[in-house]
Amino acid sequence: MLLGIGNGTSEFYELLAVANELTREAFDNKGLVFGQAGINAEPCTKNCRFCSLGKGHYSLSSIWRRSEEEVMAEARSFIEAGANDVFLMTTADYPVDEFLEIGRAVRRITPDSVRLVANIGDFDDDTAKDLRNVGFTGAYHIHRLREGVDTGIPPEVRLRTLDAIKGAGLELYYCVEPIGPEHTYEELVAEMLRAQEYDVGVMAVMRRIPVPGTPLATKGQISALELTKIAAVTRLVVQPHRAMNAHEPVQMSLLAGVNQVYAETGANPRDAEANTERNRGMSVARARQMLADAEYEV
Repeated sequence: MLLGIGNGTSEFYELLAVANELTREAFDNKGLVFGQAGINAEPCTKNCRFCSLGKGHYSLSSIWRRSEEEVMAEARSFIEAGANDVFLMTTADYPVDEFLEIGRAVRRITPDSVRLVANIGDFDDDTAKDLRNVGFTGAYHIHRLREGVDTGIPPEVRLRTLDAIKGAGLELYYCVEPIGPEHTYEELVAEMLRAQEYDVGVMAVMRRIPVPGTPLATKGQISALELTKIAAVTRLVVQPHRAMNAHEPVQMSLLAGVNQVYAETGANPRDAEANTERNRGMSVARARQMLADAEYEV
């Protein structure tokens, strides 16, 4: 019912106002910036139809894999710029052992006040415990919209990973994504309720970017106004206890309960430029300014 509210109506602005008030009060008007480094640009066998790194439609401008020293330098740059959480992202095929070694090195230079988050392919209970043991505090993982249809991953595999994350005591970062014009409100609500069941502390919504060359690019993109409404409803439904995000960030969403913004470097599944900081990726400084413009304390 809430998602069906007409954009631009008086009810629409009432919805945004309630979500905005909840966030400002619950999070003491604090804004957060997360920095995410994509540490490899390589064709991925999972072939997700919205992702620029799918093996069958690889759209990035080059192929590479960052060294441990390069990843540490990117993490250090995020930390020095004031990021609250640092994410390390890989394609699903990236070797887990190598990722753990890099994570261990990054943790050594990361202050205790900064959280370290893994954004990788699916994994089991043992790997979840290994992530915790080397110093990761959380993991970004989701059951995507139309999982197993628009992706090459069975839904049950995604759900097992979500359970492994929670079972290991890692913080689960969740998102309703990647939202396209063809998705029904019922599909979106199903993922909101899943996040609610997992008691997610950091929640997000993400609209699909139609990257040229990817199979779903022709289906288009939802408007920033629609993304903002979905963010507001998600904020009400999930009631995360640390932060709410809308991605890719749009300023108007910061009036709808969103208090967290991502900065990005390296490979990005929503970009054809292999170093997204040269194109779609936002810097920490720009993210901080975006929050400050909405009068959040950063």
